[in-house]
Amino acid sequence: MTDQSSDVEIARAARLRPIAEVAAELGIPTEVLVPYGRHVAKVDLGWIAGLEGRPRGRLVLVTAITPTPAGEGKTTTTIGLGDALRRLGLRTAICLREPSLGPCFGAKGGATGGGRAQVVPRERINLHFTGDFHAVGAAHNLLAAIVDNHLHWGNELGLDPRQILWRRVLDVNDRALRSIVTGLGGPAHGVPRETGFDITPASEVMAILCLAHDAADLEARLGRIVVGLDRAGRPVTAAELEAAGAMAVLLADALAPNLVQTLEGTPAFVHGGPFANIAHGCNSALATRTALATAEWVITEAGFGADLGAEKFCDIKCRIAGLAPDAAVLVATVRALRHHGGVGKDDLTRPDPEAVARGLANLERHVCNLRKLGLPTIVALNRFPGDSEEELALVERFCRDRLGVEAVRCSHFAEGGAGALDLARRLRALVEAARSKGGSTFRPLYPDSASLWEKVRTVATELYGAADIAADRFVQDRFAELEAQGFGHLPVCIAKTPYSFSADPSERGAPSRHVLPIREVRLAAGAGFVVPICGEITTMPGLPRRPVAASIRLDREGRIEGLG
Repeated sequence: MTDQSSDVEIARAARLRPIAEVAAELGIPTEVLVPYGRHVAKVDLGWIAGLEGRPRGRLVLVTAITPTPAGEGKTTTTIGLGDALRRLGLRTAICLREPSLGPCFGAKGGATGGGRAQVVPRERINLHFTGDFHAVGAAHNLLAAIVDNHLHWGNELGLDPRQILWRRVLDVNDRALRSIVTGLGGPAHGVPRETGFDITPASEVMAILCLAHDAADLEARLGRIVVGLDRAGRPVTAAELEAAGAMAVLLADALAPNLVQTLEGTPAFVHGGPFANIAHGCNSALATRTALATAEWVITEAGFGADLGAEKFCDIKCRIAGLAPDAAVLVATVRALRHHGGVGKDDLTRPDPEAVARGLANLERHVCNLRKLGLPTIVALNRFPGDSEEELALVERFCRDRLGVEAVRCSHFAEGGAGALDLARRLRALVEAARSKGGSTFRPLYPDSASLWEKVRTVATELYGAADIAADRFVQDRFAELEAQGFGHLPVCIAKTPYSFSADPSERGAPSRHVLPIREVRLAAGAGFVVPICGEITTMPGLPRRPVAASIRLDREGRIEGLG
């Protein structure tokens, strides 16, 4: 392979280890693997239950500055860093989310990394993989069918058809399904009502799968899903509709974590796939806990920038799963800093030290935010062709002199784990220094006892730089209603644009003193959080003018071409 080889060519040239050999590196016996071919397996849940009480490894979160059209390489950094730690002789595991078909066939393409920092087998992971996404969609839509069937057969629970909250899901971008009417065609075809579709990664069932402790907890959480309100305004749950058991059966296999590997053979758990802009953006707690019980170092990733993914990782996943991360790696690029300094997307490859200097405000806020969460932080300066020495040195000086953190240059995309060895060494020193002083200093941003409104305001003012939050009377009444129904103790999962600290995606850098608008509030009682929806964010994306799907095909040998 040459340096100009495509991601596909690099992945196809790799010699993959048998999955049993990968598992053995973590002490996972062959007999507890459920193989999906030679290079993919699930790990038996009964064996995972026996890991309780084992010492936990070091947990490192990889996050990023506010994303840009150029891409920052958060997934490749997670993979490259894991490979580098393994090269240092440390027993390491990587934890990533599963790709969604929506972005794979829409605007983004595949989500298994790139260059020499990939998880494999890439086509399997990017497409149907082990069927987890399909199971989530089936379980979610079964509940939707049961709701409509209940209305059709007399509505014993008195559900108000105008206040049914449970929509349907599909793992394909389709804007035409955002708002629909069902039940048309006469009495034999159901009760007419307005509803719609969300994308599968936004499903509460996906969030439940990723936060459940075990099979019993999964079914209990599914039972707590609120499908709608009755005519007196009382929440009606999936348990009352007797749906939770069947849903859990559909999810029984999906609950077990998936084990694959990187190009260099590092074990990788790829499991669960909620988006961070409309959900909580982390891989499954089961996968992370399994990795922590079997590896010395666990490198995981949260979606989008630190204001979304890292905050939700800390305030939702860690709070619910009882995790305490040891450090954060903040991925930044010179190209992204140029963008936040005002450069247009067509000029991002041209050196512009002045724009980089202006864009550093975005990096600074993310570092400060991670400190507010109690996370020792190191900056991974992901290098790209066209980065000038002047720009790279500028970022390093700013981090050292202004922020008091290290910025370490990385080239894992081109070199694999070898290109992240310096980052791995510096990270290890950072974590061990923190441990010598007493261990993790992690702390959630707000207490459970704060009101829902105050939780949203705290995130907005402390992390987004907002002056305040705002909502109309209907939304404010919904907050009060959720408090009265006993959901006030839950964390909040803010759905907003990932492209700005504000709700306006065009505001780059580090906007301040803006007001965060809340236009809707959704309850995810089974998952265990409340979702305030801000600005123009949508929970069902649309396809771009020319989607990636237009370039995907099978070649003459039956191999997949064009998948990112």
